[in-house]
Amino acid sequence: MKFKSLKGIRDILPPETALWQKIENTCREIFKKYGFQEIVLPVIESTDVFIRSIGDTTDIVEKEMYTFLDKGGRSISLRPEGTAPFVRAFVEHHLYNEPPPQKYYYVGPMFRYERPQAFRYRQFYQIGVEALGSEDPKLDAEIISMLAAILKSIGLGNFDFEITSIGCSQCRPEYQKVLKNTLKIKLNLFCEDCRRRYEFNPLRILDCKVDSCIQARTESPAILDFLCADCKQHFDALKHHLGLLSIPYVINPNIVRGLDYYTRTAFEVKSKSLGSQSAVAAGGRYDSLVNEFGGPPAPGIGFAIGIERIIPLLKETNMPVEYPDLFLCSLGQEASKKSFILTEQLRAKGLIVGMSYDNQSLRSQMRKADRIGAKNVIVIGEDELKKGKALIKNMQDKKEAEVDLEVEEILKVIQ
Repeated sequence: MKFKSLKGIRDILPPETALWQKIENTCREIFKKYGFQEIVLPVIESTDVFIRSIGDTTDIVEKEMYTFLDKGGRSISLRPEGTAPFVRAFVEHHLYNEPPPQKYYYVGPMFRYERPQAFRYRQFYQIGVEALGSEDPKLDAEIISMLAAILKSIGLGNFDFEITSIGCSQCRPEYQKVLKNTLKIKLNLFCEDCRRRYEFNPLRILDCKVDSCIQARTESPAILDFLCADCKQHFDALKHHLGLLSIPYVINPNIVRGLDYYTRTAFEVKSKSLGSQSAVAAGGRYDSLVNEFGGPPAPGIGFAIGIERIIPLLKETNMPVEYPDLFLCSLGQEASKKSFILTEQLRAKGLIVGMSYDNQSLRSQMRKADRIGAKNVIVIGEDELKKGKALIKNMQDKKEAEVDLEVEEILKVIQ
């Protein structure tokens, strides 16, 4: 083959695309109920958008971003995540002037140059939501509740909702200091990346998936023990409101979001069916990010769903595929014309209708109808045209019925 897709980049083909549509359509329906509006963001941004918000010592910025110089010599990056571009748009277009909380969602590809593995690709797709203008923990609980509603509506279960608080600029520095002192005596046991993180971003060590690092950090202090009074009160209120909504959760003090802008609430949703890449969605608060982008104080919270993580779970549920309601087989030129007209008329009535486009034998046309899972078949030939009637065959129970070759009469039999 002359050309192939790039490593870590894949084509998404039918019938899998039907599952993608199911996810997106379900999300849009639920977002509407919660008052979220769609925003369409560009896939390229100034590199500074990500360095300023994500943090220049994170793995994403240091190793994973697709960054290049354009013809004007400007540093451009393919977006590795959606929150930073959203906040850039939020400030640029003065969306903070809308009544709070301002609620938006977006759907699209993200890009990270990392080793491709199961459910992790270099071009991957996310559905993200952002709600700004309130630091009330009820909003946090509502966001998590909406995520639970999405997963339930898609038809999925068996998830763990893990939550924690990662503190704020007041209490986190003290925790980082204690954490570094604890890890210092074991530093030689950590991987090369964690030894680098130790200097600039020690919390990221708690998120490392290397077995030796997991073992070496087992006795590390928990950030929940270092929360300031405001952060503790906020986290307690979050737990209270999740309880009011009967949303089960697990407290996981080792959740560490990989981006520097997060504060207070952090959460992940994990599936027991995906192995090491178990997180299907994750999010948290970023109360100072809008201000850092030059906007007014506007606390925010959001999450992103990884579509590639959801798809294999949907495949396990054997979700039904929409098969054609009817397939028209035609024999002869005049019958082909009649089938062509009927096909369009029936589609206008809301049916999924297929037909043959070539002068194939009846056997070939019936074989095609069977392969695409058509629920019913009508064969139209010269005799059927003369009589204005034909047999419609149910492909499931094999029952046949005579029907006039008129749209309304066909609808009566099928529906």
